[in-house]
Order: sequence, then C-alpha cells, then structure tokens
Amino acid sequence: MKRQQAGWQYMLLIVATTALLSSCAATGGGAGGLRTENVIILVIDGVRYSETWGAVPGVIPNMSQRLMPQGTFCNNFRNDGFTYTNSGHTAITTGISQPIDNYGTELPANPSFLQLWLKQTGKPATAAWIVSSKDKLDILGNTLHPDWQNQALPSLNCGVSGPGSGYRADSLTLIEVLKVLQTQQPNLMLINFMEPDGYAHAGNWEHYVRGISRSDRYAKQLWDFLQKDMHYRKKTTLLITTDHGRHLDTVDGGWVEHGDDCEGCRRISLLSLGPDFRKGGFVETKYTLVDISATVAPMLGIAFPQSEGAVMKELFTRKSLRRLPAGTVPIP
Repeated sequence: MKRQQAGWQYMLLIVATTALLSSCAATGGGAGGLRTENVIILVIDGVRYSETWGAVPGVIPNMSQRLMPQGTFCNNFRNDGFTYTNSGHTAITTGISQPIDNYGTELPANPSFLQLWLKQTGKPATAAWIVSSKDKLDILGNTLHPDWQNQALPSLNCGVSGPGSGYRADSLTLIEVLKVLQTQQPNLMLINFMEPDGYAHAGNWEHYVRGISRSDRYAKQLWDFLQKDMHYRKKTTLLITTDHGRHLDTVDGGWVEHGDDCEGCRRISLLSLGPDFRKGGFVETKYTLVDISATVAPMLGIAFPQSEGAVMKELFTRKSLRRLPAGTVPIP
C-alpha cells in the first residue's frame, strides 16, 4: 500500500511540474524562452585529468583552445559515485549514482531523462538517441523500474551492431552520429567514444593518448557540424565530459585501471557549449555527473524529480538563468 501511494505521489509530482514547465515554453523555442531546443552529451570514456585538461593544450588543442572560448569549463567536475563505465553513464542519464554491473548485464534501476522526455513530450523514439562505441551501453535505453520498463524507449546504435557485437571504432561512431543527426534530426543524443579507455585497459599508453587526441578532433568536428547545420545552429547545447578517470600512478595498476576513490578516478571535467551558456566561462564550484541531467531537464522543459543533482547555474548567462522555469534554481 505504501509503495502504491509513493508511486501515485511520484506521478502527481511529474504531472504538476510538467504543467508548470510547459506553461513557460510559450515565450521562445526552448523552455521558458531559452534558445536551446536540442541537447547532445558527448562522453569521452575513461580519460584522466592529468593527460587532458591538466596538460593543455597537449593532446586536446581543439577543446582547450578552440571550443573552450566558446563555452564554459567546469574545472572541479567529478565522479563522486562509482568510477566505472556503466555506473558513470547511468549517473549521467538517470541523475542517480548507482552501483551497476559493468559488463552490460544489468539495466539501470531508474528511468533516464531521455525516457522521461519522450514520455512527457510525446515525441517518437527517433527524437532521442544513444550512439555508443561500447555495445554494453545499450542498457542505458531501458530500466528495471516497474513503472518505466520498456516504456518510452530511445533509439539505440551501440557497438558494432548492438549488445554482444563488440566495441566499435570511434571514427565509425562519429559517422553514425552525423548520419543520425542528418537523417533523423533528434532533439536529444548521448554519445560514447571508447578508445582512450579501451587502449588504457590494453596497457597501450601510445594508443591511449592517441585515442584522447582523436576524441578531441571528433568533438571539434561534431561542434562544427552543429554550428553549420540549419536544424541545429544557434539552438543546440553540447556537453563534453567523461564517465570516470583512471588510477593515479601510485595506485596499484596505475593508469591502466580505474574503479576506486583516488583523485585520478574521481577528477574529470565538463565543457559546456550552447546558446544559453556563458562564453569563456570558468567554474570552480564542485559539480558531479548527476548534475548533468539535472541541468538539462529544465532546459528542455521536463520534470525530473528523481534526480540527486542540482542545476549548474554558473554555466548560464544571466539572461538565460532568469529564463529557467520558476523554482528550478534560486536567482541571485
């Protein structure tokens, strides 16, 4: 009985908040008059801060020199949950830190913000995509939650050809990403590039660093496309992050492995670009992976009451911050 009552309270909260957010959307293309209508999250899997933003421009000249001036960088961004691939991505998509099987045999316990967005907007599955180099991230499309399992599922393009098919080269994943963007024109997309993590686990330092460099180049190609394509230009937000870092060199296994609470595993990064974000911004406030979907949800005008995260208000211009739906974040 208590569980049923809690379920009804949850649904009523969603309905009430959705009505509030929808009432704000009449003033512009995005929620509350924000300019953002599309959100893309790019996860560069398993890169350590010391090889990326801790050594700029280094092997990430595109992100650090060309993209960063166009957006806002969170320098104190962290994985404060479980520092594995599936857990990190689950924190991003569900807004909740969860220990989850890392081999792709367990669905997240809670629905993703993609499912809630599809349900609340009535959009088709092709409006929200997960495109991943790792086949095991197919799990992000569904949930074990009894009220949401097999409901409002996003479209999937993971690994070579789905679960069990093996990992796909990031260059091929980028091709798939651009193909989907051009043909389906989705409003939401989560992308995973796996090569840095894959080569690190193989103990190949040269290819690990090369994988980071390639991801940097692919991120620039993606942003350039979004700036030129008439469907996406001036109304698309791109968030570039990673799911976890890697062990410090002093930790057993060093850079080859990850999965504990050392600073190498926990310290990651977030670069945020879009029409509602500050340009050239630099944020030292601590934020974590669960804050990504907590920030994206109100931008898209959806209720996301399950989230453990907070809106990253320092990303926004003052004008855009004031346009966020009432009650989303305190305005100074």
